Amino acid sequence: MANDMIILTRTFDLLAWLGPRAEKFPKAFRHTVTQRLMDAALNFQEALFDALSQGGTTRQKNLRTADAHLNKLRFYLRLVHQWKWLNDGQYRHVSEMVAEIGDLLGGWMKARS
Repeated sequence: MANDMIILTRTFDLLAWLGPRAEKFPKAFRHTVTQRLMDAALNFQEALFDALSQGGTTRQKNLRTADAHLNKLRFYLRLVHQWKWLNDGQYRHVSEMVAEIGDLLGGWMKARS
């Protein structure tokens, strides 16, 4: 259970870092790319909460859902970096955060299977 809390803390840190930066993305894309990026991050967090409250196959289903949301988040982050909405240093930092979260999620999925 302690390891489960680490992923929640790291995800909170990611959201706290990402939110202020996403507010600075171009206004023309606020209701499309920026919204999808933030939705992927928030949906990931919610899937983790759902997994915590369930057991067995339902937990595994929620963990797989979380993994899908994390993959979407990776895609949108790569896209906004390509469009230069995040500089190289910001992208490196957020990529490291997402990689750590991915490792924690993978460990949780393996431990519960």
